[in-house]
Amino acid sequence: MTDISKDGAGKVVHGPTLLTEGDIYLFKEGNHFKLFDKLGAHALAVDGRDGTHFAVWAPNASRVSVIGDFNGWKPGRHPLEARWDDSGIWEGFIPGVGKGALYKYAVTSKIGGSRAEKADPLGFYSEAPPRSASVVWDLDYRWCDGDWMAKRGKRNALDAPVSVYEVHLGSWRRVPEEGNRPLTYRELAPLLAEYVRDMGFTHVEIMPVMEHPFYGSWGYQSIGYFAPTSRYGTPQDFMYLVDMLHHHDIGVILDWVPSHFATDGHGLGRFDGTSLYEHEDPRKGFHPDWKSAIFNYGRNEVREFLISSALFWLDRYHADGLRIDAVASMLYLDYSRKEGEWIPNRYGGRENLEALSFIRRLNEVAYGAFPDIQTTAEESTAWPMVTRPVHLGGLGFGLKWKMGWMHDMLAYFTKDPLFRKYSHKDLTFSMWYAYTENFVLPLSHDEAVHGKGSLVGKMPGLEMEKYANLKALYGYMFTHPGKKLLFMGGEFAQWKEWTHEESLEWHALDHQTHRDVQRWVRDLNGLYRREPALHELDVEAAGFEWVDFNDVDHSIVSYLRKGRSTPDLVLVVCNFTPVAHGDYRVGVPAGGPWKELLNSDAREYGGKGMGNLGAVEAVAEPLHGRSHSLRLTLPPLGVLVFKREM
Repeated sequence: MTDISKDGAGKVVHGPTLLTEGDIYLFKEGNHFKLFDKLGAHALAVDGRDGTHFAVWAPNASRVSVIGDFNGWKPGRHPLEARWDDSGIWEGFIPGVGKGALYKYAVTSKIGGSRAEKADPLGFYSEAPPRSASVVWDLDYRWCDGDWMAKRGKRNALDAPVSVYEVHLGSWRRVPEEGNRPLTYRELAPLLAEYVRDMGFTHVEIMPVMEHPFYGSWGYQSIGYFAPTSRYGTPQDFMYLVDMLHHHDIGVILDWVPSHFATDGHGLGRFDGTSLYEHEDPRKGFHPDWKSAIFNYGRNEVREFLISSALFWLDRYHADGLRIDAVASMLYLDYSRKEGEWIPNRYGGRENLEALSFIRRLNEVAYGAFPDIQTTAEESTAWPMVTRPVHLGGLGFGLKWKMGWMHDMLAYFTKDPLFRKYSHKDLTFSMWYAYTENFVLPLSHDEAVHGKGSLVGKMPGLEMEKYANLKALYGYMFTHPGKKLLFMGGEFAQWKEWTHEESLEWHALDHQTHRDVQRWVRDLNGLYRREPALHELDVEAAGFEWVDFNDVDHSIVSYLRKGRSTPDLVLVVCNFTPVAHGDYRVGVPAGGPWKELLNSDAREYGGKGMGNLGAVEAVAEPLHGRSHSLRLTLPPLGVLVFKREM
């Protein structure tokens, strides 16, 4: 793994630096957002000798040295020197240390003299866990995604079809013949890209790929905020995966966790013997749910570290967006805490003012540098204006997960259809607040683990009714206003609850019923992308109109979706009971033929083929406040989509 010169590591040279006076000014001011170019380990040539420049922020250290496989892991052999400018940065150049060298920082605190061996907070690469050393590495890569990068603004736009496939890389597909190992980044690249394109998804959202010591955290207990996990390959291998997805016209969203961090000894916690990145007081610095540390958002250097991390993935890895995890836990000081377990803000309130300031600055900087990306908030409360601009008082995110919709839908669809009429509001309530934010409709990993079962397993009824209910849920999701997100395995109705230690149940596709669901999702994606009415006004109230949401006794709803152009008009009719209806009348705004674009009960989706023979003529019989009406056959547990033929 090493590429160290034959004469080995030389003595530390103090003086060479990557940091200018301007860098230090910005750093102290709290406005340096490219720390990855200055701190960490960077290859240099000094006086004709190749080596590596090391720089680390440790303001409360009395001594810092670089230890590694090039010096027998002996502290003191390669000491760094604290800069004279009170920045708290230690640095030094070590000749003969090159790409592949393993290293850590041996940090002795001036507060009590404690000593710790720490991985590089800005390291680009790490040993594969459970080993924990950083690895000297570069980010050289020849990107081939120029065409994608030039057009991605349109693909990420709020009026574009955005259908996201959420993926955990280590369990999407494995190699049973080789000890059930996960695929590498390079092995995943063509398989994932071709599959996602075939299924019609527009984006892939990758669960946190940043290095994490505990695999069972799925990446949400991050440590390496600048390093893709080495479990699946090198940084360049991960770049290749992103590049391949872009080559197939698929956007890449990275799950990113600035809300808390892992407390493993080699990580950020008490980095220089003090609470450097976290709050000292556990009422502010310790997360009771995840047993992790909470960033001190009031500290300039911590905000810079995090914003630099966000920009790093957007810049060096060409990410098209970031999904920000657990935003609600950042917004509220009393999140998951009882009385007496939290400290109010300076006004006596529960809002985390420092986190609010950080979030707004993060979005300002991210969109300022990359206006064609999107940031997405996983925010589960009713905090206002999450997706409104900062200058209008919002948090500045582009999109927000509609968590309430997910919970309402699952509450509704898991009920026996006989009793759904008593929960009709769960089905329709989301439209009352549909345009308060720019929403993503998620059916995410959160609902496929921890004993919750798979999506198809949640559905009521006998086996075929379960599939029909699942298809109805997907039909409603893809025709409802909002961008879409579906967790892997759901697209083919995996029966088993997801586990990160195993591959998806791809063998399920040996059975026709699973292929039918997969085809339904593929065709829903195709329809969603083709029809402007289903995506163009996703975040505008003009894009939706109820036809009838009052047929509670039959659990039937009907609605119109609209595009900017008058011809772009789609009618959706949903029957959420196993009872078929003949001659069911629905009001429409115009006469002429209405083509049946999609029918979840079609035989190609495993249904009985009950429908409307491809089209229905609207008659001049007013209904539902509209000039014409359709007489429809509604299949059981069916979703029908129509479009007026011009």
